[in-house]
Amino acid sequence: MRADLEIIQEWIPPGSRVLDLGCGNGELLAWLREHKGVHGYGLERDPDKIALCLARGVNVIEQNLDLGLDNFGDDSFDVVVMTQTLQAVHYPDRLLRDMLRVGKTCIITFPNFGHWRCRWYLATRGEMPRSDFLPYTWYNTPNIHFCTFRDFEALCREQRLRVLDRLAVDRDHRLHSLTRLWPNLLGEIGIYRVTR
Repeated sequence: MRADLEIIQEWIPPGSRVLDLGCGNGELLAWLREHKGVHGYGLERDPDKIALCLARGVNVIEQNLDLGLDNFGDDSFDVVVMTQTLQAVHYPDRLLRDMLRVGKTCIITFPNFGHWRCRWYLATRGEMPRSDFLPYTWYNTPNIHFCTFRDFEALCREQRLRVLDRLAVDRDHRLHSLTRLWPNLLGEIGIYRVTR
């Protein structure tokens, strides 16, 4: 299982009802079903990834996250997960609000555009950063909302959400002591668990 999903699964109680937004190939939901008895659904818009979900026996719905989660009732899920997708939706604030309407807690991961490498790239090259982790150019990137840990935490405060857990990890999803001191500067990926 992907390293970020390994971290996330620890925050999901056995037997939970889980909604995975942008579930990709269904890896997380399949693992949770097998190892934790989780009942879940994934939302995905890529037909090839939907086919991979179905091959794994994952319940998946083709859905564009920009259209919201109106097809789900309030408190339908215990946990709503969204990995590496927040920065690619048009209205992250609305989606975050919707996630916490349908779920009791949310787990969200996103790249930190305040990381020192991004800052250094901009300062020395004068161009939008590119790396193995973020290989896109400014004109073909799926990332339309660049945010930092501080930006995300400000949005949480604005929406009166509580941050239950926060991890600032490197691109290999490892924790370092220095990222605890300066997460916005040294953390490449944010992994958050939030609630109302």
